[in-house]
Amino acid sequence: MAKEQQQNQQPDVQPGGKPAAGAKGGAAVSKRKKEFKKKRERRIVPHGLVHVSASFNNTQITITDTDGRVICSSSSGAIGFKGSRKGTPYAAQQAAATAAGVARDQYGMKSVEVRVKGPGAGRESAVRALASSGLHINAIKDVTPVPHNGCRPPKRRRV
Repeated sequence: MAKEQQQNQQPDVQPGGKPAAGAKGGAAVSKRKKEFKKKRERRIVPHGLVHVSASFNNTQITITDTDGRVICSSSSGAIGFKGSRKGTPYAAQQAAATAAGVARDQYGMKSVEVRVKGPGAGRESAVRALASSGLHINAIKDVTPVPHNGCRPPKRRRV
């Protein structure tokens, strides 16, 4: 009978391994060994791709290696511009310079191939900023998608 009562009683430990609210002996804390993380190897990527996506409202710059793995990215909004100023050439220049600086300093990037997409105002200024920040530009390609008479376009803007 005594054994059945002991089995029916709830233990003084919650499912997570923590002592229950009324349990005694919760002061003893097990010591863990200090875990050391391995230092991440610095990847050197001498050549990469720069994807510039320039819309009317924002400009996004993404720098990848030749396989397409993202190394760093930046945008006019991430730099701190808000509203209609994100679509300006100056904001695109600042975003491109920031992304190029990270790629050059942290990953040792020297030369890039630029792929520009979109109709925005920051297209040329982003490419110029990449060149002036110390990256050698091998090729510039326009990869703006063009519909082959697909969807009906939105109605014309009246300004």
